[in-house]
Amino acid sequence: MKEAANAYPEVHKFLQYLAVEKNTSALTVKNYAADIDIFAGFLKTRYPGGFNWQEINVLDIRSYLADMNGKKYARTTIARRISALRSFYKYLQRENKVKQNPFVKVRTPKLEKHLPVFLEEFEVNELLELPDTTGELGLRDQAVLELLYATGCRVSELVGLTLDTIDLGNMFVLLHGKGNKDRLVPIGHTCREAVEKYLNGARQALMARYNAAPHDKLLVNRLGGPLTDRSVRRILDKYIKKLALRKNVSPHTIRHTFATHLLDHGADLRAVQELLGHANLSTTQIYTHVTTERITSVYEKNFPRA
Repeated sequence: MKEAANAYPEVHKFLQYLAVEKNTSALTVKNYAADIDIFAGFLKTRYPGGFNWQEINVLDIRSYLADMNGKKYARTTIARRISALRSFYKYLQRENKVKQNPFVKVRTPKLEKHLPVFLEEFEVNELLELPDTTGELGLRDQAVLELLYATGCRVSELVGLTLDTIDLGNMFVLLHGKGNKDRLVPIGHTCREAVEKYLNGARQALMARYNAAPHDKLLVNRLGGPLTDRSVRRILDKYIKKLALRKNVSPHTIRHTFATHLLDHGADLRAVQELLGHANLSTTQIYTHVTTERITSVYEKNFPRA
């Protein structure tokens, strides 16, 4: 994945620009590097004698698109790769390394809009009642589920919470989101109570089993170590199986549920944008389609002249 970055100074500088100047997350930088590296590998087969970024034209890009289509890549994958390369060439143009960006002349595949999956309110209520809070892990699981639903956080933001980023007195959590941006999100009384019970009745006992260096992560695993993304998914999967839901539910589904329920109860779209940490309002607007579809469904099922 690092071949292009090592072989081409322009790529290395672009990745540095993303990380330092744009505050892009490490995972996104890694994905950009991989997408550029794959394109460089394609160009090597097309130009065995070597190539430079300045000479790449629309025909090269169309050949690349044809190659990906021939290999049956998903539209989302193709669109992401072209988007990464378009950004790379935008940077090269800004730095006067190329005269024009050939990727602006190429259309990316049109993506189908999929409405996000979410849980109904009664399903969430049933989910939150499942953990056995007579035990340490049950208290931990209750805190995990309550925080996911109460804040609409990404799973990476959840496991990144530390003891000093949650203020139970004022009922706020400080989430560290994409692009190294922080945001304050309120939590309700139910969530605060669940976290308090976990802190008072489980975390210290679980940490006592931890033999490595101390840490300040809020959520811990059964051995007292920091809870991971994968562990959160396993916790959620366990309770979703108990509910026997036919929906494909992930931690991100709970985030969708949080946003949908807020709008259902009259929340302002821009407020939901702030709570979710979306950079653009257009990203949040997908939930208006969900709520509109729900209203239409209710109308058609219940109005006699629908």
